[in-house]
Order: sequence, then structure tokens, then C-alpha cells
Amino acid sequence: MIHTLSAYTAKVLNGTINAILGVVPSSLDRVSPSLVTAPVQLSEIGVLVGMMGQVPGRLIVDGSINTFINLGQLMFDMALEGEMLESFVGEFGNMVAGNTATNLSKASISVDISPPTVIIGQSRLSGFHLGFDIPIRIDDAGDLRIMLLLETLK
Repeated sequence: MIHTLSAYTAKVLNGTINAILGVVPSSLDRVSPSLVTAPVQLSEIGVLVGMMGQVPGRLIVDGSINTFINLGQLMFDMALEGEMLESFVGEFGNMVAGNTATNLSKASISVDISPPTVIIGQSRLSGFHLGFDIPIRIDDAGDLRIMLLLETLK
């Protein structure tokens, strides 16, 4: 059975927000998701994880280097730098995307994820149908943007 993308939008957003809540070991504030249009501008460092299946697209976690350093400190009680920081950013994106896929599976939505791709430096992304930006502020870490860039279904 083929479903339209809009039938899944709320479940995908909720599944992603719940994934963040499950991964981050600190309280956080989030703002309601907003629609984004192409191109999307990324900041200092981020991670992109592809989503395939019933809701194809990309999940991106974007933030400053300092936010990811602080988040690594919160999660692992150690300062991360260089390659260790890059590895952590990729793994953090993988955890968020994996938990999102698990949450969607519980809602009977099948999604597979790709290995994470770490993006360093300012970048622009385009080529998506529907985009959502979910800004979050993590206590004692800083601000992150979670972006869902969804494609149309065939």
C-alpha cells in the first residue's frame, strides 16, 4: 500500500523529537518545528544520515563545534577534539537516526538508515521536497538544529 508523505509527517517529526529526548542525557528546550526551503545552510559541523523506505529523506544534526564538545563532555565525561570529535558527531547522528527509525517502526512505518556522513564547515544542501527545522537548546551544551529533509514518494 502506497501512502502519501503527508500521512507520515507528524509521526516522523514526533519520532525524531522523541529520539533526541532519548539520546541526550540532559534537559532540553525545543521550539516547534518550522518549514524550511532549499537550500539549507549548515554551520560549523554536522552529520547527515540518509533515510530509505516508506519516508525517504535525510536527517541532519547541525551545530557549533563548542556545542558538540560540550555534548560529548555531558555524554562521556571527557573532552573530545579532532578525529574523536568528528567520530562522536557521526555516532551522535547515528544514535538519533537509529532511535528515530525504531520509533517509526513502532508506528508501523518502515525506515532504514544509511551510515552517517560528517560535514565540517559551512555547507549548503538542496534537493528535497519538504523540510523541517527543529531547533533545540541542550542545558550545559548549547544549541543544535535537527533538520528533516524529506523526499517525495514514487
